[in-house]
Amino acid sequence: MTKEEQNIFLSKEYFEALRYMDNAKEALQKAKKDDGGYYKDSKYVRTACGVAYLGVLIALDAWFKLKNVEPPKKGRSKSIEYYEDNAAKLDKKILSHLATVYNILHLDGYYRGLSRVKIINDGFDIAYEIIDKIKPENPIELKENTVSATKRLLNKLFVSISVRF
Repeated sequence: MTKEEQNIFLSKEYFEALRYMDNAKEALQKAKKDDGGYYKDSKYVRTACGVAYLGVLIALDAWFKLKNVEPPKKGRSKSIEYYEDNAAKLDKKILSHLATVYNILHLDGYYRGLSRVKIINDGFDIAYEIIDKIKPENPIELKENTVSATKRLLNKLFVSISVRF
């Protein structure tokens, strides 16, 4: 992959991961905070945490591709062990960040419904640190074609609908 191709690839994946984080932040805003430091509506918190975690996985997949990490064999899905094993080989700090994001956003926020504002915000901050790992040197704004724009709008609509139910 040439430097230019790498920059285009990283720009695309980086902005996609950030788009997920933006959607997650929108869901958190809908959860509203109470005076005690908790989000009021766990449904929105769960949605936000799940979407933010997916944004991290997008960034990790891109990083692994750049590092020539082999994806799982056909028919096998990516598990947390896949991400942990490969992150451990490449960067111990990212492995530590992944463990934190996995625990806070995926397990505690998404599955268990943790709603403590400070803890969720810490998970988001660390998620951004992982995503910044793939930030291109010279980010380029990619023009969105009609199909991509339609997919983006439908995705936003589906997220909005799923959060309501």
